[in-house]
Amino acid sequence: MASAAEQLAANLNFGALAKADELKKRIWFTLGALLVYRLGTYIPLPGIDPNIWEQVFRTQAGGILGMFNMFAGGGIHRMAIFALNIMPYISASIIIQLLTTVSPQLEALKKEGESGRKMLNQYTRYLTVILAAVQSYGIAVGLEGAGNVVADPGLFFRLSTAITLTGGTMFLMWLGEQITSRGIGNGISLIILSGIVAELPSALANMLELGRQGALSTGLILVVIVMAVAVIAFIVFMERAQRRLLIQYPKRQVGNKMFEGQSSHLPLKLNTSGVIPPIFASSLLLLPTTVANFNAGKGPEWFQWITTQLGHGRPLFLVLYLALILFFAFFYTAIVFNPTETADNLKKHGGFIPGIRPGERTAEYIDYVLSRITVLGAIYLAIVCLIPEILISYASVPFYFGGTSLLIVVSVTMDTVAQVQGYLLAHQYEGLIRKSKLRGRRR
Repeated sequence: MASAAEQLAANLNFGALAKADELKKRIWFTLGALLVYRLGTYIPLPGIDPNIWEQVFRTQAGGILGMFNMFAGGGIHRMAIFALNIMPYISASIIIQLLTTVSPQLEALKKEGESGRKMLNQYTRYLTVILAAVQSYGIAVGLEGAGNVVADPGLFFRLSTAITLTGGTMFLMWLGEQITSRGIGNGISLIILSGIVAELPSALANMLELGRQGALSTGLILVVIVMAVAVIAFIVFMERAQRRLLIQYPKRQVGNKMFEGQSSHLPLKLNTSGVIPPIFASSLLLLPTTVANFNAGKGPEWFQWITTQLGHGRPLFLVLYLALILFFAFFYTAIVFNPTETADNLKKHGGFIPGIRPGERTAEYIDYVLSRITVLGAIYLAIVCLIPEILISYASVPFYFGGTSLLIVVSVTMDTVAQVQGYLLAHQYEGLIRKSKLRGRRR
């Protein structure tokens, strides 16, 4: 069976894709949904002067606004109805995951299976509405305080902006769920991916324009391009890296027949935390700088000194960025992967790791292995994010060539391609089964 699967996987081609009608429908649905999202990033908020906002945004482009604008596909730069993007939903999902580790009620829901998962998803949606409403109201207040950006400031503008931005986020959440169920790939991840990819051509054009003006040397541009290719190859290699623990199942008797024991593997990813650590680390470090820029130099001297030291490329920024990435890599891995629960599931199904006693000892061994491979995963994240960060700060390279954006693009692309291959593989299996049935009838 394994050799047949390998042979089919090796023979995947565009000819097989042309025959897979269900897969083509899913791909077209996904592309159509992403097109709707991209159109929404060009619809501006009512009551905003785009020319004045353009000037304000340029002064904040190196802070948290620039980073979130990357995730929003330019929606913040244009202050569109999708300016919040899907980030409140991601924040709500992470908060709910955190709460499941400290709340017995939520932890019980998590163990209930499909019904519990639906209830947790509902809580996530409610929390998304709250977070989006708070953030959008904060954006409205910030816009009113940013010069003459708002034509008619007041309560009506704040409420209309809060409703519009919250509605945009909820629509994107619904759109992402539709892509996941009726399209191909993870809808939420694809929305973020499409936003980053859509802005890549303009970022590349801006970098080449800087080279033409002499702000960037030709050699540096070549170094950036080579580095981006090298980082992508490194990400692909590390995201595929796994530590497989051998799982053995004992012999079992069914009726008068004795079945031999089976063996399988428990795959532990080198980078279990994904892209969460660099996103959280960047957000926390860029927040003081953005607040200081909005206050236009106001505030105590110690706060101004800290925000200066937290600028891109400064030693304090790089040290804290490294420390936060390492911390969140371990912290988020501990949340999403529970060794005790995994060991209990293995014990229920009769599985065991050779040489390790089932139960508590197995959980300790899994935690031991996971902790050590997470060290490598955290170092990998730090390397991928810090090297481009230095280039961004010293060479004015756009955010889109940073490690976080490349990590998101490569990871989501790999997951989507894997799903496409899975659909094609299943389609080819169905074709083989039909052919075998036809041959059986002829005989």
